[in-house]
Amino acid sequence: MTKKLGFAFCLLLLCQIVLAQSDSITSLKEVFVSDKNLKKYSASQSVLKLNDSIINKNESLLTDLLNFNSTLYFKEYGRGMLSTVSFRGTTSSQTAVIWNGININSQMNGSTDFNTISGSDYNSISVKAGGGSVIYGSGAIGGTVHLNNDLAFLNRFENNLRLDYGSFNTIGINYKTSISNKKWSTQIGFCKNSSTNDYKYLNRYTWRGEQRWNQNGQYDIITLNANVGYKVNENHIVKLYSQTSNTDRNTSLIVETETKSKYVNGFNRNLLEYDGNFGKLKTNFKTAYIFENYQYFADNSSKNFTYGKTENLITKLDLDYSLSKSTQINGIVDYSRTNGYGSSFGSHVREISSASLLLKQDIGSNWKNEIGVRKEFTNNYKSPLLFNFGSTYKFNDWYNLKLNISRNFRIPTYNDLYWETGGNPNLKPESSYQGEIGNVFTFKNFTWTQNFYYMKIKDMLQWVPGTGGIWTPQNQDKVNSYGTETLVSWRKNYGKNNFAINATYAYTVSQDEETKNQLFFVPFNKATGAVSYSRNRISTYYQILYNGFVYTTANNSKDEIINDYLISNIGIDYDLKFLDSFKIGFQVLNLLNKDYESLENRPMPGRNFNVYLTLKF
Repeated sequence: MTKKLGFAFCLLLLCQIVLAQSDSITSLKEVFVSDKNLKKYSASQSVLKLNDSIINKNESLLTDLLNFNSTLYFKEYGRGMLSTVSFRGTTSSQTAVIWNGININSQMNGSTDFNTISGSDYNSISVKAGGGSVIYGSGAIGGTVHLNNDLAFLNRFENNLRLDYGSFNTIGINYKTSISNKKWSTQIGFCKNSSTNDYKYLNRYTWRGEQRWNQNGQYDIITLNANVGYKVNENHIVKLYSQTSNTDRNTSLIVETETKSKYVNGFNRNLLEYDGNFGKLKTNFKTAYIFENYQYFADNSSKNFTYGKTENLITKLDLDYSLSKSTQINGIVDYSRTNGYGSSFGSHVREISSASLLLKQDIGSNWKNEIGVRKEFTNNYKSPLLFNFGSTYKFNDWYNLKLNISRNFRIPTYNDLYWETGGNPNLKPESSYQGEIGNVFTFKNFTWTQNFYYMKIKDMLQWVPGTGGIWTPQNQDKVNSYGTETLVSWRKNYGKNNFAINATYAYTVSQDEETKNQLFFVPFNKATGAVSYSRNRISTYYQILYNGFVYTTANNSKDEIINDYLISNIGIDYDLKFLDSFKIGFQVLNLLNKDYESLENRPMPGRNFNVYLTLKF
């Protein structure tokens, strides 16, 4: 372990793929984004943006993209299975996923399964560290992941097709077309990822000495996207975003004698947005309908299943008024109505209203401040007053200091409140206070960001055994989390030779306040890294991922841990220069053939391969 950790630290100063521009989000001329507040009110926090070129260098599912290119830690129930996230030592439901400015975490369990989302469905993906509940509401405690479909009003007709075929009969198809002029902008996309997923378990055998392999691990994920924007004139724009997806996924067996089960889930998201410019007053109005559902078949051979569904209607009005050239104020009101019904939590309606006030002030060109408050109103729980204060000061060309303090929260989910054998309708929201300091150093082609943070969470929800052995959620845990995050990037061109070297590293302590034990499934150390090189038509890269050991029980037993692991991928592609671009590429995943897992008894595959074609015309 010591050698591996030392190797990861060395790579911290040497590598990561050409993955992002940290701490800044740049908007191109005539490109309109739906999540404007991500740029406008994030100056005092760290934002990592992954663009198209980075998304295309990684496997399609969002887990792989973020696992190898950010400080987020993922727990996977096997390749392609359920994947949950931990950000700054928080739980999976304390990281909010934002789709074009709308929080899309599940209303049933409060989290997002990152293996049901394809990164190639979006123009850009951003990871914002730290609290964001003032703008994005429940779950934005550890950080937020932003999935953006940016519409461009330019004269263009562009098509992108990518075909993948890999080990275990893994098939990927992704097609996107963009058609636009100065009045209209349209994007249509189709994505399919499937695999028989029957990989062998390294160094694992049955009691009779037979080779074990991943059984009942098949999955099939299909997503359709359609986005359209219409520019009425320079001051008025209407946009419509629509996305539907279905995931048909078996659940890998822990032992061969288990009954084979299946989990089918899907979602449909529709967002209508209006942007209006009335001089000093700018308006943004959103209305969204989000439907999600699941069916769980305890036995594949049976037609019987349990299910859950939610329908969520959201309306949001954002009024932005310029008090002066240096001072802007935003008033935001929103309303959501969720109708949830299922075999395990009955039928319930939840209505939530909220009001937010945001202020941004630039004092000169080097000092920026942002302030925000938010209050929610509902009969289902008592909401705390949320706030955010951030400030950033650029001392000179090479050093920028950032400060941010905030109060954030997570509301109880449908499962927490209404589960028919233990739900607790008297729960309070989880609440957290957080402070962070960011230091950004820039020297020509080199950027180094160093963040330090401290977070205090109270009323943390935990399911505990109650009367008659029935488990029920309670507001009983208090957690203190602190640590540091490092982002390093370097780019350099030598004639036709292009190099990029970047790295991320996170040190995280997340302790139960009473026991002083580290939360289970939170690693103390995580590092990612890669180096890329391109010249003319050829490009290649090498990337690594190091995850430190994690405890699997709350008592931090040294006999119940998942060992640390270091895995790496390598890839190369060549552009045949047919049409606009025609690339053929080859990847070797888990290059060193490591036996590893992120969840006990859920082994991941050894060395495997992927070949792909990308055509742009």
